[in-house]
Amino acid sequence: MRTDAFSHVTTWVFDLDRTLYPPAADLFGLMNPRIISWITDTLNVTEAEAGRLRVQYWQQYGTTLSGLMREHGLDPAAYLTHIHDIPLDRLAPDPALAAHIRALPGRRIVFTNACAAYAERVLAARGLSGLFDATYGVEHAGFKPKPERGAYDAIIAQDGLSPTSAAMFEDDERNLIEPHSMGMATVHVAPERGAGPHIHHHTDDLTGFLSQVIDGTLCAAQRTSDIPS
Repeated sequence: MRTDAFSHVTTWVFDLDRTLYPPAADLFGLMNPRIISWITDTLNVTEAEAGRLRVQYWQQYGTTLSGLMREHGLDPAAYLTHIHDIPLDRLAPDPALAAHIRALPGRRIVFTNACAAYAERVLAARGLSGLFDATYGVEHAGFKPKPERGAYDAIIAQDGLSPTSAAMFEDDERNLIEPHSMGMATVHVAPERGAGPHIHHHTDDLTGFLSQVIDGTLCAAQRTSDIPS
């Protein structure tokens, strides 16, 4: 019987953007001008004000969309269609990552603050289609975004997963606070590790990290010993 840090995990939960593809692809660099143009046209404000609101709402509410819905009653479907209408030629298939995800025992799901249709396009561009049992977009969470507790509650209820038997992979460290509180194993996937006890593991190489998970070479002690003081 495996006794490593992930031996208890039966559901593997992956964020999408900057988690299942490298941050260098910078898809947000393509989306951000579309967000600003949408805010400019819809709210009849300057580009400078739209840029300020984009950042303010992301910081305050977790996503710009959440702020626009709460503060201005924005239609989320039209917004999501507009900002995700971007080319994905910056992405390339990753056969090694696909093989490691396929080898994970149990259920594998995607949970993103983007819409599910965009998520499926990204997965296809990365050669990851067909590897996940479910893809949950922000619409499945009632347009509540991570890091709100209600977003996680909604997806857990729909999927039926047990948080104490799940692991969450995320690039935004804020989005690991609630999973940690629920009992999930947490993995911060980013160039630099965030601080705090809600981050159990960190990696800047998801493929390499998953190879250790599959091999059972991540000992349980690493869950706490690699947390920065």
